[in-house]
Amino acid sequence: MSDPSPTTPDPEPFRVSDVDLDDLASTLAKTMAEVRQHGVILDRLGSEPAPVPAADQHADGAPAAGAADPEQGDGPASVFILALGGKAYAVELAALSDWVNYLFLPVYGREISTTRPWCAQWHEHPEAVARLHALWLAWQQFTDVEAGLSGPSTWHRDHLDQTLVHLRAPDGPFAACTTSANRPNHRVLATPAPEQPGVAA
Repeated sequence: MSDPSPTTPDPEPFRVSDVDLDDLASTLAKTMAEVRQHGVILDRLGSEPAPVPAADQHADGAPAAGAADPEQGDGPASVFILALGGKAYAVELAALSDWVNYLFLPVYGREISTTRPWCAQWHEHPEAVARLHALWLAWQQFTDVEAGLSGPSTWHRDHLDQTLVHLRAPDGPFAACTTSANRPNHRVLATPAPEQPGVAA
């Protein structure tokens, strides 16, 4: 005996126009970038010290005499990369490297020359790491919706332009490095030795 219930035809396949597909791809790429950025923020938050409990503070907000100083805690008191150490530094440098390699260099990495040097091993130059990290922190702030419509313009004017001037100057941190893409070179410039206390000049 055959089944008397009516059969439902298969639904028509869902089709997306090419224009809508481009919009979806753009939205997906933006969402993925935001997810990566949130991951970096979560890693950063996980490496920061816990706040001082309210019981350890006076009414005026100052820490009580027995409260631990945040500078003496396990974590850094700053989000700046030079204040980080160990695993926290490695996590932050990896996230910074993604930003430099996949956003900064493809858009702002101009031709290498003697007047605009660059080093592929930029992460071994402390000044470059510090400047690029500060630039990335500013980028996160000024590309956020809360920065308003002029945020990206402010980032370009106040942060990017100044960083490029210093990083890629002929006497900047890459002065002894690559001046030609065909002849890569890498050398970290020597820094002045710190003054020894008690030594007469």
